[in-house]
Amino acid sequence: MNQSDVRPLPLILMGAGGHAKVLLSLVRACGYDVVGVCDPGLVRQGISHWRGIAVLGADDVLDQYAPSDIELINGIGQVVGGNLRRVVHESASAKGFRFPPLVHPAAWLDDTVVLEEGVQVMAGAILQADVRIGCASIVNTSASIDHDSRVAAHVHVAPGVTLCGGVTVAEGAFIGSGSTVIQGVVIGEDALVGAGTVVVRDVPARGVLIGPSARTRSVPDS
Repeated sequence: MNQSDVRPLPLILMGAGGHAKVLLSLVRACGYDVVGVCDPGLVRQGISHWRGIAVLGADDVLDQYAPSDIELINGIGQVVGGNLRRVVHESASAKGFRFPPLVHPAAWLDDTVVLEEGVQVMAGAILQADVRIGCASIVNTSASIDHDSRVAAHVHVAPGVTLCGGVTVAEGAFIGSGSTVIQGVVIGEDALVGAGTVVVRDVPARGVLIGPSARTRSVPDS
């Protein structure tokens, strides 16, 4: 049997917020089978169906499934200063569940692009030659990542971002909507680039670059 003949496993969506809505549209556009959604908030409200799929329960419902029978979609959005998305990914991965990379049919990826587990590439995104995207990162709507750029794990490249060639983005960074990072710049671990910022120099780990004048400061310890 050819690998192309192997049917993807059914999917369970984790979370039912705005990011999950976008992902549900993505997987439907790809023709994937979605078993249902896990979301404790929907359970508390007594909701049985959400956007046409069954509400299976809270996160503990995964104990009823074998990792060999289903795969997961991480529908938790990545917000500045929050780690719930990473917690959901790491907790389910520790139980043996897999998050497949998801690519909207309206995105464009060069054949040399590498996507690690759990990467989500939304509609209108463009990934050019020899780009690599790390585990569980988001390349959001209409973002553009040019040749030879490296995006590490648990990064959010927000809608409309432009990463020019050879950019490096370290783990946990957040690149705000509509920002532009010029070629060769390094964005440090857990750094934040504010929406609409033009980044012309490296940003240190936990650094924050915001506003038209691109002022840099550090993220306070939590």
